[in-house]
Amino acid sequence: MTVQAQAQPRGATGFGRLLGQTDILLAAGIIVIVGMMIIPLPPFLLDMLLTLNLAASVIILLVAVYTQEPLKFSVFPSLLLVTTLFRLALNVSTSRLILLHGDAGEVVHSFGNFVVGGNLVVGLVVFLILVVIQFVVITNGAGRVAEVAARFTLDAMPGKQMAIDADLNAGTIDEVSARERRKAIGQEADFYGAMDGASKFVKGDAVAGIVIILVNIIGGLSIGVLQQGASPGEALHLYANLTVGDGLVSQLPALLISTATGIIVTRAASDTNLGTQMFSQITSQSRPLIIAGVMLALFGLMPGLPKLPFFVIGGASAGAGFLIRRQQTDAAAVAASLVPIAEPEPETLGPQQVIQMMNIDPLEVEVGYGLIPIVDEQAGGGLLRRITMIRRQLALELGIVLPTVRVRDNLQHAPNAYVVKLRGVEIARGTLQPGQFLAMDPGTAEGDVPGIETQEPAFGLPARWITPAYKERAELLGYTVVDAESVLATHLTELVKRFAPDLLSRQDTQNLLENLRNEYPALVEDLVPSTLTVGEVQEVLQNLLSERASTRDLVTISEPLATQGRVSRDIDLLTEYARAALARQISRQYADDSGTLRVITVGPRTEDEIAQSIQQGERGNQVAMAPWAMQRLLGVVSTEVERIAGSGRDPVILCSSRIRLALRRMLERRLPNVTVLSFAEVTSQTAVDAVGNIEVNVGNEALHR
Repeated sequence: MTVQAQAQPRGATGFGRLLGQTDILLAAGIIVIVGMMIIPLPPFLLDMLLTLNLAASVIILLVAVYTQEPLKFSVFPSLLLVTTLFRLALNVSTSRLILLHGDAGEVVHSFGNFVVGGNLVVGLVVFLILVVIQFVVITNGAGRVAEVAARFTLDAMPGKQMAIDADLNAGTIDEVSARERRKAIGQEADFYGAMDGASKFVKGDAVAGIVIILVNIIGGLSIGVLQQGASPGEALHLYANLTVGDGLVSQLPALLISTATGIIVTRAASDTNLGTQMFSQITSQSRPLIIAGVMLALFGLMPGLPKLPFFVIGGASAGAGFLIRRQQTDAAAVAASLVPIAEPEPETLGPQQVIQMMNIDPLEVEVGYGLIPIVDEQAGGGLLRRITMIRRQLALELGIVLPTVRVRDNLQHAPNAYVVKLRGVEIARGTLQPGQFLAMDPGTAEGDVPGIETQEPAFGLPARWITPAYKERAELLGYTVVDAESVLATHLTELVKRFAPDLLSRQDTQNLLENLRNEYPALVEDLVPSTLTVGEVQEVLQNLLSERASTRDLVTISEPLATQGRVSRDIDLLTEYARAALARQISRQYADDSGTLRVITVGPRTEDEIAQSIQQGERGNQVAMAPWAMQRLLGVVSTEVERIAGSGRDPVILCSSRIRLALRRMLERRLPNVTVLSFAEVTSQTAVDAVGNIEVNVGNEALHR
């Protein structure tokens, strides 16, 4: 089929198209802000802009609270400059309206009368207190922290660069990772340096606020007395109240943004937001809460002090402390019964014990203390039984024996978190809500249920945690509802399928061959070691597992290996022979219920150009095209795959054997879930329905550019 440019989607017009021009919007916004200092604004528009200023400050504060690390909000210094300029422009506009008309809109009027009761002295005191809090306390502290952080970051840059170079030379990281780490170091230094300077904006804003309020009072008094003939008291009451209201409505957003500045510069990198981190760390120790509660109760017993506030707050603090201590004690008791560990003293560790400590489990699951009940069988936990079922399921589906899965507690993790490790290296993590159910919308749900928004860990689907009270309702509405154990078991199953090649060791391959020898001794003797080594058979099986082809039918796999292994020891070629022998299994695996295999074909011209571009590399046959040609081909394939996937079908690409493996390796990074089959892997009894076609002319010259 001919490749044509897609029409622009309808969603790309209107508001969405406007949002795509953010650079133009920002430039126009800054020009408008500067224009506000010159052009008079009507009171209604000024009310809207003052409200926008307050809303923007609240949003910035909340973003700072939920930011997990400062560099994820690296635009904050520039944003601080823009908001400060916007706030000063509003001060100029309100001052102009106050002095010209004695009116600055409803927002300023409300702050001057309702907030401080129309009392000039109270308003001035509140304003000065806000300025002192902002200028003396928050801004000075944040500026000092930013200055020290910038200095330390710059001093540490040479050492960090040397560490990156050392890891690169040792082969621990590749060039791409090294480049990203160097970029992160530079961004960190630039950020703290910019924050050191940006904190001066806040200081200047506070000083400008004091000067503006004094100028407005003096100017208003002069205009009222000298130009309008009012008495000094009347003029002071009118203009001073409005000026104080203007000062309060400006300083409140300034205080919020100053607080956001302090949060950003004092924030350390973390995997959680500020609220979760503060709560978990404060409540990690029960003793301070108990002691504080007792002290408050003692204060309440002192004569002259009100008893109710001290007793209520003290009792709540002590009660929370005892509750946390009880939970920690129970969790520790369950953990001790679940994984009894008796480590010898360092002096008694002999060579044999040290060697045993060096052993790494092939697969392990670490859980926080809040998830121990789903593991402990005495407490009704069924995770270990689920793992046994997973081992049986994978043996039937993939033909591999899942090694022992070590489940242990780790109090360093969050209470409801779990971490899956492959040979000691973390490969996935997630969070569960014990006692609750995960409700997932398969696309046919007809309503909504209250719960905690989350993401299903195995497939990344949007979901929510619901209480048992809403389980039946969610099922009636069409949601797929599973318990916490099933969520973890499903996630573990998908991880094992994904990393099955890494789990299949040489010893596992030897065990499979020895088991096969019991029934087919001639086949095994002809295969190992006469034709291939155990390691070469292992590589073939790993290649099959990497594309989720089952190795259960080891007899069918071994037959072509024993025959073709005498001609070639090319692992990729032997894998293709094995896949061809498994044609019946593979066809059935990807066919629908009616036995029809619905595929995306590759046009002859495209197939020829791919075949001509195949070169032998370190990882076997690879497609070697010019970058622009590669991107064009990937774009066409992605379009077809997305179209097929949107119709509810699993995308399967069908091509000739000469390009199958190279095409699969080209697509595996960008389209990892796409299956690529060759004609040799489709039986003659399988009906094939071509639902798409890939045809793109990249030009033969692209192969050598």
